[in-house]
Amino acid sequence: MSRAAVVTGVSTGIGRAVAVRLAAAGWRVFGSVRSADDARAFAAAVPGATALTFDVTDDPAIARAAEEVAAATGGAGLGALVNNAGIAVAGPLQHLSLDRFREQLAVNVTGALAVTQAFLPLLEGGDGRAPGRIVNVSSVAGRMAMPFIGAYAASKFALEGLSDSLRRELMIHGIAVIVVAPASIATPIWDKSVGEGADEYSRTAYRDALDRMLAIADATGRAGLPAERVAEVVLRALTVRRARHRYAVNDAPVSSFLMRRIPPRLLDRLIARSVGLRRR
Repeated sequence: MSRAAVVTGVSTGIGRAVAVRLAAAGWRVFGSVRSADDARAFAAAVPGATALTFDVTDDPAIARAAEEVAAATGGAGLGALVNNAGIAVAGPLQHLSLDRFREQLAVNVTGALAVTQAFLPLLEGGDGRAPGRIVNVSSVAGRMAMPFIGAYAASKFALEGLSDSLRRELMIHGIAVIVVAPASIATPIWDKSVGEGADEYSRTAYRDALDRMLAIADATGRAGLPAERVAEVVLRALTVRRARHRYAVNDAPVSSFLMRRIPPRLLDRLIARSVGLRRR
């Protein structure tokens, strides 16, 4: 298998940690960023890596990046594509702007598919090369949807479904599709939504509960696992002889197991009580 990898969203957080870990393991890393400043910072942080400047919603820019990687790798192709780029939109679905909801899906779901389509020819192998692997970075929210992060959860549920279909379709090429689903990770993904929540929905019935939920998400994230833990799992998924279809990265697996087995009506009441959602 080629030891070249494309990782999207490497400016911060999980994407940066994955790029650093793969480079340290001897991979040639191409990382996507959205600005020249981020490209310079990435190149400085990950010596030997190559920055690709594109947004996952910009199809022509993605196509140019795929051509750049094809030229750089020659006939060696790619051993890995890690779809990590994503955003988090928070807010009550009753009042959430449809433009923001569409943006959430465009980045986290359509963007992942657009990047996959563009780089698939480089993952197919041939000429004695084994095919590469695809890792889609999902979330615990891809299996459990909490209040006020419905848009984000919808995108991750969709990404998991997309991954299942893609995995079965790409069996004809021998390309494995793997989901890595972190729980609370110490990344800045929720910072923007936490800041917006207090103002945008201050006149709605959800104000107090939303503030409490976002405060919990912010605190949990800051105390979450380091992004390097996810990077280790991604490296394992790309290098182990037979990768699993899904890897959960969780610091509380027992609690997560029990949560999935609580009857839905009881779970709804427990979650509502925890954030102060009371019937009016």
